[in-house]
Amino acid sequence: MVSMASSTETSKWLTLSVTLALATVSTSAAVSVYYWSKRRTQDSVDKLIKELQKSLKESLEKCAAERQGRIRAQQDLRKAMLQAKTENLETIYPMATIAIIRSCFSTRNGTPRQPLIVPLARALLTFDTSRVPPSSLEGLEEYSHCWIIYVFHLNTDLEKLWKHPSRSKLKAKVRVPRLKGEKKGLFATRSPHRPCPIGLTVAKVESIQGNSILLSGVDLVNGTPVLDVKPYLPYCDSIKEAIVPNWVKMDDMLAVGSVDFSDDFLATLTRYWPAMVKKSLYKSPEEFKSLIKQVLSWDIRSVSQRIQDEEEEESSTNESHDTIYHVNLEGFDVTYRITLNGNVLVEDITLVLLT
Repeated sequence: MVSMASSTETSKWLTLSVTLALATVSTSAAVSVYYWSKRRTQDSVDKLIKELQKSLKESLEKCAAERQGRIRAQQDLRKAMLQAKTENLETIYPMATIAIIRSCFSTRNGTPRQPLIVPLARALLTFDTSRVPPSSLEGLEEYSHCWIIYVFHLNTDLEKLWKHPSRSKLKAKVRVPRLKGEKKGLFATRSPHRPCPIGLTVAKVESIQGNSILLSGVDLVNGTPVLDVKPYLPYCDSIKEAIVPNWVKMDDMLAVGSVDFSDDFLATLTRYWPAMVKKSLYKSPEEFKSLIKQVLSWDIRSVSQRIQDEEEEESSTNESHDTIYHVNLEGFDVTYRITLNGNVLVEDITLVLLT
């Protein structure tokens, strides 16, 4: 019995020992598997990070290369666009009308030859909002004047400019009104007939109205296409030491003696005014009459007309020319005569067009 009990006890200890051994081995194996798995996971993360860094580097290099390629392509495109496209090596630039002028001057006749000499001459410069957002005008109201770059769209010789230079017959010299028809080199004058029919003028900024600028002192005809507007800067745009020829200084050459109106002129204008009050750039018939006086204070006749009239003066004994002149302002046809002593008599006004 004692022997059997001893054998049983021994068997239990053996079983316990084996169990503990197996547990130890299992624990050790589990720990090893854990650390191996953890290490493998870390290795995978490190590998993934390296792959992502490599991919990012390659992407950045690719983007940089593409950017350089795009820049080179843009440069090549600009170069190609600016290269001669015709046999006369004509260069084409991307320009378009950004605004249109609504002026008190319905036609070229009567439009001042220079800016600011008719202070009441008004115009509304309205931008094309598809090209120029209204916010582009923010801050312009802080300036008193602005430059306007525009196109001489009513030149009668525009079709010549589309021809080859050898066939365009551009006039190198033009007649100067101040010199009674004497000719000067084109670039010594401000003639609108130029190789590139682009004009530059300055005007007073009266107010900003949405996508429009109300201007005064203009020398622009109605419908003029505008290419650009820039603020006038006195410190660099005004040159005190500037020198000009003596013939430019003779302001009185084109000034008339006086401007008078017929007795019933204002009454006639007042009768027409209700039809124009909502469309006019002027507040009253009296203000519009003042505009007419300022416009006709300068001899607006062409050089050829002046020469012809002066020749007739020599053989005439009448106090005034028989010629009746016309000037169209805001759709009003104004008729006047010029006396032999150079005075203007405004005779009548008729409403011919609502502008």
